[in-house]
Amino acid sequence: MDFHRLPLVFIFGFLGNVISFLVSLAPLPTFYQIYNKKTSEGFQSIPYVISLSSAMLWIYYAFLKRDAMLLFTINTICSFIQIFYIFTYIYYAPKKEKVLTVKLFLVFNVFGFGAVVLSTFFLRNPFFRLRVLGYICMAFALSVFVAPLGIVRKVIKTKSVEYMPFTLSVFLTLGAVMWFFYGVTLKDMNIAVPNVLGFIFGILQMIIYAIYKNHAKETGEVPKLQQLSEHNIDDHDDDNNNNGVVEAQNIKGNTMDPDASNKV
Repeated sequence: MDFHRLPLVFIFGFLGNVISFLVSLAPLPTFYQIYNKKTSEGFQSIPYVISLSSAMLWIYYAFLKRDAMLLFTINTICSFIQIFYIFTYIYYAPKKEKVLTVKLFLVFNVFGFGAVVLSTFFLRNPFFRLRVLGYICMAFALSVFVAPLGIVRKVIKTKSVEYMPFTLSVFLTLGAVMWFFYGVTLKDMNIAVPNVLGFIFGILQMIIYAIYKNHAKETGEVPKLQQLSEHNIDDHDDDNNNNGVVEAQNIKGNTMDPDASNKV
């Protein structure tokens, strides 16, 4: 290793550890809500399964690379955190989601990870082995960064930022910056390249948040005005159109959004 670059590697790696650790704690309010409700119904487990797979692969990569200790430490910590999330989800999940989560865990974290280890560990050329594993790690890292696009689509569709906390977007962006420079100073493009996409998606999320952050407040008054207008009309025509009022009330009751709890 080029020792005069070590201080920058350590600084970026340490900051990346701190930020990534804070990001890994972001789902805690969700699981506190699951604990209070005693059910994980309405939430999804796939983000935690994929995050665990990515962390396990980076641990294996850092183990083979040998000079990426800070990459090893954060992914080890995050692996334990993701395991806690997954087993908590399984404990409180309905039977159907429980079975699905166990299947996903076996496919990605047991058989999938085992297949990667077996297919790469015994390759004779260590540089080729590390390159192949690096490509696999990049693919999983990119999938983790692409996952929030579903949230962006939901924000645009609902015109509400309830499902995309601004602070989390900021920390994801900062984390991508730290790990990008960690990869650059370590001269490892397998670490640096995925974080370019992470930075772009992080900026995109913050822009979307800025566009829609006040939209809910502006539109929140509209239903009240509509209800007031409808109430006045109903009162005016009460003697002649009782049946129409009942139908209007039924329509209002049936148009309530049932999917307000799915925030993961």
